[in-house]
Amino acid sequence: MPGMVERIKQFARSPQGRRAAEQVRRAAADPRKRAQAQRLLGRLRGGRR
Repeated sequence: MPGMVERIKQFARSPQGRRAAEQVRRAAADPRKRAQAQRLLGRLRGGRR
């Protein structure tokens, strides 16, 4: 789907995309947020069986 990839690239270059990326970087630097994200990913991957 080249159209979807191109739209993602455009968003990443936009001011909104840059703000979103900065928010993600700040959240990743916070140990509590990082642990929260790890728990969420574990659940999404099927960690609860």
